[in-house]
Amino acid sequence: MPETVMTYDPDDWRLGAACRDLDTAVFFPESEDGAAVAKAVCAACPVRGACLEFALVTRQDDGVWGGLDENERRRLRRRRQDAARRAA
Repeated sequence: MPETVMTYDPDDWRLGAACRDLDTAVFFPESEDGAAVAKAVCAACPVRGACLEFALVTRQDDGVWGGLDENERRRLRRRRQDAARRAA
């Protein structure tokens, strides 16, 4: 009998995303006020953490990912880099 090979899709988290059926324009607002709608969707999302990690790892520079906008993700990356330097 042939061996079954299991595959893993690192983007499986997207299947459970609260935003999966929404217009992506919601997550790329033109103002900070517009980001509030996207952040509200993210706040109730069961895969918010995975989405945020994806955005950080892939260096998404635009939009709301995992409940954080561009500036918030930039600050988070900086804090993580500082913490890693202190730990080294």
